[in-house]
Amino acid sequence: MKVTRGGKVSELLKDIPVPAMFHARQTFPKEHIEPADIPAAVRREMTRPEIAGRVKPGMRIAITAGSRGIRNVDIITKAVVDMVKELGADPFIVPAMGSHGGATAEGQLEVLASYNITEETMGCPILSSMEVVELGCSERGKMVYLDKNAYNADGIIISCRLKPHNAFRGPYESGPCKMMTVGLGKQKGASLVHADGMNVIHENIPTMAKVVLEKAPVLFAIPCIENSYDETFMIEAIPAERILEREPELLKLAFKNMPSLIVGECDVLVVDKIGKNFSGTGVDPNITGTFSTDYAHGGIKVQRTAFLNLSEESHGNALGTGLASAITKKIFDEMDIEKMYPNCITSTVINSARIPCVLSTDKEAIQLCIRTCNGIDADHPRLVRIANSLHIGQIMLSESYYGDVKAGKYPGVEALDEPKPLEFDEDGNLITAIQA
Repeated sequence: MKVTRGGKVSELLKDIPVPAMFHARQTFPKEHIEPADIPAAVRREMTRPEIAGRVKPGMRIAITAGSRGIRNVDIITKAVVDMVKELGADPFIVPAMGSHGGATAEGQLEVLASYNITEETMGCPILSSMEVVELGCSERGKMVYLDKNAYNADGIIISCRLKPHNAFRGPYESGPCKMMTVGLGKQKGASLVHADGMNVIHENIPTMAKVVLEKAPVLFAIPCIENSYDETFMIEAIPAERILEREPELLKLAFKNMPSLIVGECDVLVVDKIGKNFSGTGVDPNITGTFSTDYAHGGIKVQRTAFLNLSEESHGNALGTGLASAITKKIFDEMDIEKMYPNCITSTVINSARIPCVLSTDKEAIQLCIRTCNGIDADHPRLVRIANSLHIGQIMLSESYYGDVKAGKYPGVEALDEPKPLEFDEDGNLITAIQA
């Protein structure tokens, strides 16, 4: 694609003003587990009487590790590994990420390494393979598959995060059941879970998880829940026979701990960085309101969205760009289609991989979004800027919000300074830091 600066597009946008913005702090409940205390929290859960007896000396234990950007995931995983060793068993880690990592064993190892999960840091083998075994059919007639290495272990520990999903709603969203069916199902199993569409996946996940629990040596799950600041809030071990009962209860707690953009509405949302380490769709639509399907809702009400950069941790997987109104040439040039499209083929959701308007600079991406909004106060557009969808404790708001924030209209939002023009370098890159 030819994207040049200084052409007709630049001419049409050059006089579109970008409003002055101010730094703001959003305050949410802050209860969390300090990273240094995570091993003790894992120990406490794994030594509960109904959990500890499941790991016996000499057993080979598979421990799952996924592709999401979970805070402290390396600390949590290492703590589980160390406890398995302490209980006299032999642990190994299994990448449980469906088709992520380009749907290759090597790619999935690369994803784990980017989260500091390697054989050296974890102190145990990592067995990465796309081979699966058939477990049988669910009550909905779907064949269920499981990672071969995990299936051949003496026991499986489902380590994961539990949170709302970004494309559907149901009692079971992102959590142990999805990890068992999509993550451990690898590309083949994940494809079948998604095959009926996002309006049915909420039925496939628990019915297929039931088969895994019946046919595979799952010992227990140990999901974490995060608070609004992307910090570890809770870790709980769940016996295998209670997973289907307990997961919906914990999902309600996860919803309560989700952050939000408190102002509720804006004309343009600017996201500095997207990536798979922030959400499966580059940004979490539960925050940004940019859903890839009609089967989930929430987040800020927004008319246009600009994405400016792609994270290194995403390894070229720019899934989520299709949810933007405009992206930069930087993101477009870093896209790796071989990393993006396997996700779409597996999930059957292609909206998030579409190519939106591609602009040569950060400034022009923002200007295009402002210019193409309909029915707004063009002299005072409402802009919200976030670093990414995981970290929204500090944000930026355009001057149109300033009076209301100072007057206390938005409880939990505090102005940290006064509105000032955003600064861009000579290449049109946004250089004003988002943190005051």
